[in-house]
Amino acid sequence: MNSEENPQGEEHPKGEEPESVTPPAADTGSGNAEPEQTRPERPRTEQARPEQAHSEQPEAEEPEPAQQTGRQRLVAVLWPPRVSRAQLIVALLLFVLGLGLAIQVRSNSDNSALRGARQEDLVRILDELDNRTQRLEDEKQRLEDQRTELENSSDQAEEARKQTVQKEQQLGILAGTVAAQGPGITLTVQDPSGTVESDMLLDAIQELRAAGAEAIQVNDIRVVADTYFTGTGADIEVDGKPVKAPYRFKVIGKPQDLEPALNIPGGVVQTLEKEQATATVARSQKIVVDALRPAKRPDYARSSAQ
Repeated sequence: MNSEENPQGEEHPKGEEPESVTPPAADTGSGNAEPEQTRPERPRTEQARPEQAHSEQPEAEEPEPAQQTGRQRLVAVLWPPRVSRAQLIVALLLFVLGLGLAIQVRSNSDNSALRGARQEDLVRILDELDNRTQRLEDEKQRLEDQRTELENSSDQAEEARKQTVQKEQQLGILAGTVAAQGPGITLTVQDPSGTVESDMLLDAIQELRAAGAEAIQVNDIRVVADTYFTGTGADIEVDGKPVKAPYRFKVIGKPQDLEPALNIPGGVVQTLEKEQATATVARSQKIVVDALRPAKRPDYARSSAQ
């Protein structure tokens, strides 16, 4: 324990040494007095207080901060930028305002330059503007003419292509290389006695062509420009191919012209009736001529078109 009770029962605080008690003086009057025994003093021990121990320890020296240059301090202040939304809006408004002012100043400068120009300079500027406008108008007209020419050329090429296809079809019909259909008539010749001659059938073909027939088919044979008829009775041939009665002519053309051409007095119908044959003509709005002839390449004739 750091403290002990003295004979009087008092406590001494910790760390303080008890004061020594001086013994009372011996009574000199009484010879019998016994000498009072003194209490042995406690050896003093110095105890270091915590405050004193702490204060006695050497304090660590703090390092001094490195000094920055002016540029480093400026960079530390400006970067990273700390921009708020309000600052951005203000900056944008200032930019727009500055741009508008610059445009206005430039416009005013141009106007001021024109106001301060001499009359001769103004006349020269107007002449240059007129010349430039005229050149632009001429260029515009030239480009429009080129466009019109190209459009016309394209239209002409398309029209030429259409005409070529149409002409090819027409020539194919006449040559018998393509099928055809349209209004016309059907001529049916019955020959029960076998008295019909090949020249009678050829006369019928000639009458039909003269009346405007565009496509003719006899039974299954296509009639073209070089078609010929041979034989008599039951041995009639068309282009070297035998045909048998009844002879059926399918003719494309104008029915109002084809039928009268066969029924004229002394015509095909009356001639066949004299030979004990019968001829029947029927009009139709759709006659199909589908017999074809192979295309032939001419041996000597060549196109004269360059």
